[in-house]
Amino acid sequence: MAVANSAGAPAPVGPEVRAVALEHARRGVRLQVVLRWVLVAFVALTAVTVPPGHDVAACAAIGAGYALWAVAVAVWIRRDPAASVHLAWLALFVDLAVLAVLTLLTGVATPDSWTSDVFTTGFLLVPVLAATQLRPRVCAAVVVPTVAVYLLAAIATQEANIEPWPSLLLRTLVVAGVGLGCVGLSRIQRSRVRTIGGLVRSRTDLLGELTELEARERRTLSENLHDGALQYVLAARQDLEDARETGDPGSFDRLETALRETSRLLRSTVAELHPAVLARAGLPAALRDAAGTAAARGGFTVDVVTDGWPDDLHTSADALLFRTARELLANVAEHARARTATVILEPAGSRARLIVADDGVGLPEGSAERSLRDGHIGLASHTVRVDAAGGSLTTLPGEPSGTVVVVELPCVPDPAPDPASVGGAPVPAAG
Repeated sequence: MAVANSAGAPAPVGPEVRAVALEHARRGVRLQVVLRWVLVAFVALTAVTVPPGHDVAACAAIGAGYALWAVAVAVWIRRDPAASVHLAWLALFVDLAVLAVLTLLTGVATPDSWTSDVFTTGFLLVPVLAATQLRPRVCAAVVVPTVAVYLLAAIATQEANIEPWPSLLLRTLVVAGVGLGCVGLSRIQRSRVRTIGGLVRSRTDLLGELTELEARERRTLSENLHDGALQYVLAARQDLEDARETGDPGSFDRLETALRETSRLLRSTVAELHPAVLARAGLPAALRDAAGTAAARGGFTVDVVTDGWPDDLHTSADALLFRTARELLANVAEHARARTATVILEPAGSRARLIVADDGVGLPEGSAERSLRDGHIGLASHTVRVDAAGGSLTTLPGEPSGTVVVVELPCVPDPAPDPASVGGAPVPAAG
């Protein structure tokens, strides 16, 4: 069974999806067992309450054999549920054969009996039994013979029952309608199982993504502190010792530089943990700050265009837009080898539109799938978050080179958030 991803293409089926599909298939098989016992009870009660005029012993023998057959099938399904998922539908042809034999046996030989008329109603239950398989093709493979056998049995008993053709054909039409409805129901139920399987797969991916994201953020934070601020602090300590011993003015200058750089790096690290500028100054200022950081890291120039977005506007989409933009800019800095990039933020009706474009090497075909297989889940995780928020994330090739990513999210205005309420103390000013 294939599950469609957000782009509409079939996604690989994982063990979680297979487990969901298998569990629903087993439930269908168990329901088939229960409904077969309803059919067994129907055959027995018909033979007892509306007995035929002839061949009573033959009908009783067929009913008893059918009951034993139902017991055998139930035991087999219980002992071998894996095989029964694929093969239990074959037992439906035995149900069909039993009803056909009983209908012909009681309808041809005893024209004055109502027994065959009652037995023909049992045909309606066979398509329902087939629909429990959640396999539309299997259901159709059972429905077509059922309608055909019903029509043939009706024709064989027509003369004995003195039934006009319109009545016979109308009854067959009803059986065909029930069968068609069961095939459609089977398709709908299978679609629901696919949807549930896709949700299970997305949930599993998100859980794994959160674990990986936490580890990656911790690793990045550790590297930034160790390779940046900590080195400046150690250098400042050495310069302080030199200044104490020699009074060299240059030592004080180096000490001031080290402390200034340490302050800058610590502010940058804190901003990575929580962008206080987003809560204070709004999304445009936060995007300019993130763009400047990414440009310095990747060695490219960036142009941030937010003319249509008020600086003091706060919306429900701000946090997700900022995180997505920061991830996209980080990808440009690390992989694109771009000279220039552009970030555009603009309103689009009741939605916000974010565009991040670069003139780098672009994305080769299939690169997103390869990155996901290699464990690079940053962009994939943001795509899932955007989809969950009711938006869309579209990746397009740039002209003449590079990549263009368009993000659209529904948004409603929010009051300006309190920085202290969304993530810690304010970041101290420079200097």
